[in-house]
Order: sequence, then structure tokens, then C-alpha cells
Amino acid sequence: MTSLLSFLDMNATVLAASLAVFLLAGFVKGVIGLGLPTVAVGLLSLVMSPVQAAALLIVPSMVTNGWQLLSGGAFLALARRLWGLLAGIVLGTLAGSGFMGADGGRHAIVVLGLALVLYAVAGLASFTLSVPTAQEKWWSPVIGLLTGLVTAATGVFVIPAVPYLQSLGLQRDELIQALGLSFTVSTVALAINLGQGGAFGGGVGWASLVVLVPALLGMGIGTRVRSMVRATTFRRCFFIGLLLLGVHLAWHIVAWVE
Repeated sequence: MTSLLSFLDMNATVLAASLAVFLLAGFVKGVIGLGLPTVAVGLLSLVMSPVQAAALLIVPSMVTNGWQLLSGGAFLALARRLWGLLAGIVLGTLAGSGFMGADGGRHAIVVLGLALVLYAVAGLASFTLSVPTAQEKWWSPVIGLLTGLVTAATGVFVIPAVPYLQSLGLQRDELIQALGLSFTVSTVALAINLGQGGAFGGGVGWASLVVLVPALLGMGIGTRVRSMVRATTFRRCFFIGLLLLGVHLAWHIVAWVE
């Protein structure tokens, strides 16, 4: 056991916390179709730096979102429609290289907390936008660039990409596949970003593979539970939890000021 922990560059407590967090994050994704990176990075940032949390996220995010991406038949059409968004995500993520590691990751924790608060408030308020098709070519690169910068700073790639994709009037199956496409591209860009900084490699890469198991287990359980729980009730609880977590993380800035 000691040799395994040394190989994964973790202690027993952090490994146990990581397995539990990814089980929960996978469960959330199974129920509502998203939330794995948000829950995983948000909770793991309580016990490790955002850089470490984001590195652990790579393999589970790649596999689960790739699965979601390939679940529909509109891949090529969505890729053509959303290429500006995807290009912006890659550019923004790579341009923000080093954001999470700056200042020991303290600012990244605050930014992550604020991002979670904004996401939770928008979700609880059922805030929706409507973007005319003619304006997509202008908005997509901007939203993608902002999403990439937030991803580079926090490891979470839901803001503002998710609200934007929800504003495009896509059918349910198209929206799920579009989210999978956006998240997959974000994960690849984040992996490149972390790899260039030396944060994703060696034991961390193997640890990311290990936490894939509870993530898939949680996703399978969540998929089964989906039909038993009202989606609106679960989403409300999900966003309330994110709001509390975001406030807790953002509260770090008060301690620093004092």
C-alpha cells in the first residue's frame, strides 16, 4: 500500500478523498449530464491545490465526456457550427498557461469560488439567454476565449460555455452532445496546458487513471437514479451545494486581506 501511494504521489487520506469525490462527481454527471469537473475540482480544492485537482480530472473527464460526445449523431454538424467556440477555448486555455500555479494557487481558488457562485446563481435563477443564429459567428469565439481563460485559471470549463450553449436553441440530444464536444476540447487543451507546466505526468497521470473507476461507477449509478428522482429537485440541490462550496472557496480572499 505504501509503495502504491508513493507511486501515485498521494497519502492515504488524499487518495480516499479523491476516490470519494470522483464517485460523487460521476453520480452528479450521471443524473444531470454535467457537473463532473465542477464538483471534482471544487471539492478537491479543499484538500489540494487547483492544479493538482485539475490534473486528476484529465482522464475521467476525457473518458466520460468522450462517451457523451459520441452518444449522438450530430457530431460533424455541431463541430461545423461551434468551431469558433472550440477554437476560442483552445486559444484561451493555452494563453492562460500558468494561471493556476501563480501565487501558489491562492488566486485560482478564489477565482474558482467566484465561478462556482456565478454558475450556481444562474442555475438557481433558471437564467437563460437567446442568441440569434446570425450572431453566433461573433459570440462563439468570444465565449470560447473567456471559457478557455476561466479553464486555465480554475480547471473548470462550464462558465460561460454552458449558459451559451443552452442559449442556442439546440434540441436536448444535440445540447448533450454539444456539451460533450465542448468539454472534450476543453479537457484536451487543459491537459496540454498542465503538461507544458509539468503538472500532468508520472504518478499524477496514473492517479488520474485510478480515479476514473469511481467516476464511471458513480456515473452508472447516477444514470439509474435519474429516472427515480425529479430532475428539477436534484438540480436545485446541486446548485445550492455549488453555491455553498463557491462561497467557502471565495472566502479565502477575506482571510488574505486581513
